[in-house]
Amino acid sequence: MKNFKTLTALIARNAKIYFRDKGVFFPSLLAPLILLFLFIAFLGNVYRDSIQNVVAEVGFAISGGAVESIASGWLISSLLAVCAVTIAFTANIVMVQDKVTGRIDDLTVSPVSRHILALSYFISTFAVTALICLVALGAGFIYIGIAGWHLTAADVFSSIADTLLLTLFGTALSSLVCRFVRSAGGVTAVQATVSSAYGFICGAYIPFGNLTPWLRKILMLLPGSYGTGLLHEHLMGGAIDALLKEGAPAAAVEGLRRGFDCTLDFFGSDVPLYVCYLVLVGATLLIIAIYVALCAMKPSSKRK
Repeated sequence: MKNFKTLTALIARNAKIYFRDKGVFFPSLLAPLILLFLFIAFLGNVYRDSIQNVVAEVGFAISGGAVESIASGWLISSLLAVCAVTIAFTANIVMVQDKVTGRIDDLTVSPVSRHILALSYFISTFAVTALICLVALGAGFIYIGIAGWHLTAADVFSSIADTLLLTLFGTALSSLVCRFVRSAGGVTAVQATVSSAYGFICGAYIPFGNLTPWLRKILMLLPGSYGTGLLHEHLMGGAIDALLKEGAPAAAVEGLRRGFDCTLDFFGSDVPLYVCYLVLVGATLLIIAIYVALCAMKPSSKRK
């Protein structure tokens, strides 16, 4: 009971520090909305043209409303796939700041277990990241509704679950990486690297079908690719399948599903959704296990 009270107090303390820093919190909250605007403004037409080109190859003309529905699902799913990981690195700045300022030594000198302290950072990072991502998902639902709603109740709840699972993965990854960061400049460098590169390696910015075969095979070895695929399926798969009711050939629908990563291909074999979940959950648990082992091996910081 005492450990639980200590844990909740530390979680609340970490969250307050994060939310109190307006220079960090507000940019993190606005980042998904800004990224959504940039996606729509600069990449929207690219995706719309790609959708029409895939369908045109089999001689079927797709309506503008259907194009908007599919494109909006792609944009929102890609946005969430990136933000669930990149925002987690920003939210973990509290742990790094404690190491930089030496506050973490003050906490470990007190009767606080290092495991409880590490868990408090993990949970607070997950809570903050999940809050921001769910706000972004809510805005995404509004945008999809305007473009053309084809989501079922199962799609809505599945996309929420996907977002939370990807957030857990991002939290685990950021906690492990930030474990080795001991300077403000270091965390800034890590955040910049992750923000600029992660969207490309997880299939959020460019569909895997547009990549060279060897690069596609390499990226399919990364767990984040499967999280992105889950979001693509649940946020745009319904809009693609709705084309069948409009008389679209099955080949056109299958081409769109493969071309926009609703159906993932691993070395020539289709990847079922349950396998995507298994890969993402397994990778998350593995990273958490490594993080826990590191926390048990040595103290979090040494004051100079």
